[in-house]
Amino acid sequence: MSDAEEETTVTVTSKGQATIPKAYREKLSIETPGRVRFIETEAGEIVIRPVKRPSELRGALAAEADNETAATALLREERQRERDALDEKHGLDEE
Repeated sequence: MSDAEEETTVTVTSKGQATIPKAYREKLSIETPGRVRFIETEAGEIVIRPVKRPSELRGALAAEADNETAATALLREERQRERDALDEKHGLDEE
């Protein structure tokens, strides 16, 4: 771990729940209640990313009226990319 990295230990409950410390929630703009995504990197590290609410996506799309795409379509595309990445990672890609 480099000097620039911070380290915090949290407890995991019997239900597998862990509390994200307030400093990290603020740094990542994670709202409560809210959702986060856990992503495993090729190096085996786990990255936590906030998941935007559909209402936030609608606001972003409204600003781009010429290229407007439904928030649902964006979510479907993102989920498909995630499935494809997992399939590829586990050797399940179609040939």
